[in-house]
Amino acid sequence: MAEFETIAAVDLGSNSFHCQIARVDGDHTYPLDSLREPVRLAAGLDGDKLLDEPSQTRAIACLQRFGERLRSFHAGDVRALGTNALRVAKNSDDFLKKAQNALGFPIEIIAGREEARLIYLGVSNGLPQSNDRRLVVDIGGGSTEFIVGEGYKPLKLDSLYMGCVSYSMRFFADGKLTKRAFREAELAARTELQHIAEDFSSAHWRQAVGSSGTARALLYAAKTLDPAGSAITAGGLDDLRAQLLRWGNTSKISFQGVRDERSSILPGGLAIMAAVFDELNIKSMTVADGALREGILLDMLGRSHHRDPREATIEQFKQRYRVDESQARRVTTLALGLYKQLTGNELAEARDLTWAAQLHEIGISVAYAGYHKHSAYIVANADMPGFTREEQQHIAELLLVHRRSLKRLPDESDTSPDWRKVFALRLAVLFCQRRRNANPPIVNARAGNKKLSLSIEPDWLANNPLTNAVLHEEIAEWAKIGYDINIHGLADEDDGSVTSQRE
Repeated sequence: MAEFETIAAVDLGSNSFHCQIARVDGDHTYPLDSLREPVRLAAGLDGDKLLDEPSQTRAIACLQRFGERLRSFHAGDVRALGTNALRVAKNSDDFLKKAQNALGFPIEIIAGREEARLIYLGVSNGLPQSNDRRLVVDIGGGSTEFIVGEGYKPLKLDSLYMGCVSYSMRFFADGKLTKRAFREAELAARTELQHIAEDFSSAHWRQAVGSSGTARALLYAAKTLDPAGSAITAGGLDDLRAQLLRWGNTSKISFQGVRDERSSILPGGLAIMAAVFDELNIKSMTVADGALREGILLDMLGRSHHRDPREATIEQFKQRYRVDESQARRVTTLALGLYKQLTGNELAEARDLTWAAQLHEIGISVAYAGYHKHSAYIVANADMPGFTREEQQHIAELLLVHRRSLKRLPDESDTSPDWRKVFALRLAVLFCQRRRNANPPIVNARAGNKKLSLSIEPDWLANNPLTNAVLHEEIAEWAKIGYDINIHGLADEDDGSVTSQRE
């Protein structure tokens, strides 16, 4: 990837949308501009988890304004990420089409733990260097992320479905602030926290840090009551709760430094933070400036400087699932070579094909029978730091159809896998099935519209009759879904030839 000069991060949060623009200088980013709008996307989720029209209208209008600011940027210089509200919404795919048109750039939806990783990256780079382990808590509009890390490295990551918007709507929808409402909200949050309390309790860290709007608003509110305070404390949270109860209604909330649109969702954030303090045994929490959008910028910078966290994830998966490195390397090399021939472009972009080739056998750790389905399921559903949901889905689709039936290949669309990548991966696996470093055949390939012409050395095929037979099956398999594959040098099928099993 080319060096950046100016980059931008767009954070489609459940409460607010942010656009952060920064200048790149070496290994550092320097802020140039920052845009924020309180879109309240999570507030637009109805009982069926569908985004309503008003929330979509607010979001699209905001993204159009962001898009105007980013109009001069190149595609690789902007990264836009959606978080919990878009993870939850059942109609997020339809919304994303409109949102991407409004913004002018692709929008990716990230998993909760990937959000947590990026938050920690943004927070840790804005704090003084320390060898002490830190707990970072980020209460967003629809989810709360928890990270224990050391230096710049996250060690434990988790995300819970509880946020200041969702909890305020659930427990304080009528605006009334009562002891019962706070008690129920804090009990619900404590119930969620029990699942992670053991791993994130004070026994595992020495400093607690809050990030993003909720933590900052709670600190500002606490300082209104105690101007000498410099951190969020358990006692300060108790005082805030008491003050809110005295006011009795969200319409009366007024703290210096806390925006009006933040005041109405402060009770939900306070209830969650109080539960976090109780369950994780926190006495005091500082508030950091960095958050998700700073993490996105730093992650982009790392990728441009060849420190892509996705590569580290691929290596971890290969170790975890005991992948045969030599076989993965053979298949990857051959698949990339075939794909570049099929595209006619030596520089063809094929990261998803590379990752799929490296991970195509991870499902064998579950069971050899139907291992391609196990491989696809693992990639589609696992937490893969650095990867977006869309990237994982693309890889999973390649894995699902890299052998046997092609009927699972999705209909052609903007999001379906490139059939040339599918063909390149299938042939690479086929030609490397002997799992040896013997020279593969010399193959010349060309692709047209649902047509492919392949030329293979006749002598090689004559010495590999099993491969010859399987290639006939491959031609038949592609024909079932309307593709015409012509392989020059392929011997005629013999009634006595060996065939491979297909589902």
